[in-house]
Amino acid sequence: MTSTNQLPLIAVTMGDGAGVGPEVCVGALLSDEVAALCRPVVIGDAARLRQAATVLGAEADVVPVERIADARFEPGRINVIDLALLPADLPWGEVSAIAGDAAYQYIRVAAELAQQGEVAAICTAPLNKEALHAGGHIYPGHTELLADLTGTEEVSMMLSTPKLRVIHVTTHIGLIDAVAKIEPGLVERTIRRGHTAMLGAGITAPRIGVCAINPHAGEGGLFGYGEEAEKIEPALTAVRADGIDARGPLPADTAFFLAGRGDYDLIVAMYHDQGHGPVKVLGIETGVNITVGLPVIRTSVDHGTAFDIAGTGKVAIASMIEALHQAADLAHTP
Repeated sequence: MTSTNQLPLIAVTMGDGAGVGPEVCVGALLSDEVAALCRPVVIGDAARLRQAATVLGAEADVVPVERIADARFEPGRINVIDLALLPADLPWGEVSAIAGDAAYQYIRVAAELAQQGEVAAICTAPLNKEALHAGGHIYPGHTELLADLTGTEEVSMMLSTPKLRVIHVTTHIGLIDAVAKIEPGLVERTIRRGHTAMLGAGITAPRIGVCAINPHAGEGGLFGYGEEAEKIEPALTAVRADGIDARGPLPADTAFFLAGRGDYDLIVAMYHDQGHGPVKVLGIETGVNITVGLPVIRTSVDHGTAFDIAGTGKVAIASMIEALHQAADLAHTP
């Protein structure tokens, strides 16, 4: 049995303080399951976490610490590096520039701690893109923000559920722009990042299914303008030459069915909704978002800030627990 001081230290960012982030952090960190997996330290706002505990009807000893090394891990205790950026009367469920800026600062501090080796991984609660932008930080989301903070030129978003893992060639751009952006080099790099991630997850011979862009994989040129042959097939040829088991281009409607029954360990989706739709049908409650290609480990819940239920105590914590689980599995004690 692993002793507590051998469990990986994980920085847990509180996300947007007006959303469900504080509640999922408190709920997950009080669970016995998380206590057996890792040593989590929240980067956030101690007062807001206490408010979240009250909303949940939970007894929590929220303790500010100045450094990760000061954290102590005991039942009922939540350690937090308290940036104290939120006003006491911050409304739940409303877009706030203050909360958006604070969410950015939590990520910034967590990235610094991870790059300095003080934590083994980062696990993020959800932020709100509109609030983030209102706070002066113009990023499409966590993935791009962390890439910038760590000086990483290119990363990929991977969604993982118990039945399905999906890595995306493009994410937060419009569909027309996504098709224009897809090119053999980007597809190849995405496949390789996915393959490396699967090896890191303990899958020794990953089977990778690569989606087409068009319905029925273009149906021999009937649909589209030859995008599969131009943009995807050269990438498949390149990775197969290095022994990577990547198959496709596959019609997306059947690729996800085949993966769901176990034929593939990973699906490569060409654009955001092609990958997100099936994942959220199969397991948003336990879905996890993993950023692949960063110099640090980062996992996240696979849901948003849920402003409609923030501050009500109704939020499910399963996705945060699973995100911490996967962060712990990927991490090594610093």
